[in-house]
Amino acid sequence: MKAYQAGMQKFQASGAKVFGISTDNIPSQRAFAQSLSLSFPLLSDFVNRKVSQEYGVYIPTAAVANRVTFVIDKDGKIAFIEGGGDAMKILGAGDACDRLAHKKTASP
Repeated sequence: MKAYQAGMQKFQASGAKVFGISTDNIPSQRAFAQSLSLSFPLLSDFVNRKVSQEYGVYIPTAAVANRVTFVIDKDGKIAFIEGGGDAMKILGAGDACDRLAHKKTASP
């Protein structure tokens, strides 16, 4: 999350919106966001884990979600997915947002 906060200017320049979703409860997320001085919202999937399940990242045996970064285009379609350790880095997501921004400006 620190990398995403540090890279906010890159995301904003491409017109992207950044937010995090986790299976943590709201008080835990609030404390986490404050500890890192995050300027983007964290959303909670704590109650029914529906978002995590629908995106295929939920681990039922641990009641948590895998760390995965999704870039979703303006039509609601997934344009980029990055999992594992790279999910917390901004390079792939930032590049995907740049590509989408250039695609939008290049369209007739």
